[in-house]
Amino acid sequence: MNIYINSNRDDNLSLGNCLLRSRLILGTGKYKSINQAYESIYESQCNMVTVAIRRAQNRNNNGQVTLIESIDWTKILLLPNTAGCQTAEDAIRVAFLGREMSKKLGQSSNSSIKLEVIPDPDYLLPDPLGTLKAAEYLVKKGFNVFPYINSDPILAKQLEEVGCTTVMPLGSPIGSGKGLDNKINLQIIINNSKIPVIIDAGIGKPSEAAEAMEMGADAVIINSAIAYAQNPIMMAEAMKNAVIAGRLSYLAGRMKQQDKASPSSPSIGIIKKN
Repeated sequence: MNIYINSNRDDNLSLGNCLLRSRLILGTGKYKSINQAYESIYESQCNMVTVAIRRAQNRNNNGQVTLIESIDWTKILLLPNTAGCQTAEDAIRVAFLGREMSKKLGQSSNSSIKLEVIPDPDYLLPDPLGTLKAAEYLVKKGFNVFPYINSDPILAKQLEEVGCTTVMPLGSPIGSGKGLDNKINLQIIINNSKIPVIIDAGIGKPSEAAEAMEMGADAVIINSAIAYAQNPIMMAEAMKNAVIAGRLSYLAGRMKQQDKASPSSPSIGIIKKN
């Protein structure tokens, strides 16, 4: 059974059994308030958000309504993630909790999971061997696996071969805002991939989101750049427009670069002096 979210455009994104209109996926952490997060999600017009399974709960310690309760889950798909897991075994266990969380929110056909295996506390770089091990197991258990990885073309191809729904190479370390640090490897991954490529982590401003899409990425995941902006809601709108512009630019095909200048106006019909 396919899950369709606002899929009324020709350029929809297919991710397993999910079909999305928006190619912008939002993270839900780091916002100053639940209302700020909700308004940013609404303004971005995204169709999918990722939520850390370990942090998800119906009520916080103060009894206040959480973001999980605020979102209309008939309009937005949940992408549970295994953030905080340091081993493959831990990530696998938490992934099953994520699938149950999707079911409780009414998304019984949603088996998508963002796989993060991160033992590094300083730079939050993912473990390639642990990620591959967990991904292979979860695919066999019927999950649509969205693995978060370094910009490693070999690992990306291996994850594709074990049946992952997408690969999600980092642009630069999580929350760094340094943009696309390794464009060469990212472009290799995009060029060689037969499954969607989603740039995850490091994007700090709309121009970097547009650049990722112009390179041929199928989508981007953004959290810190919006949550830490002086005006997150305005930044969410900017990111939405940047992703659309970058995608349109990629589909349109840029002009060929050349060494010499080329006049914009034709030389035919120029009035010459006597």
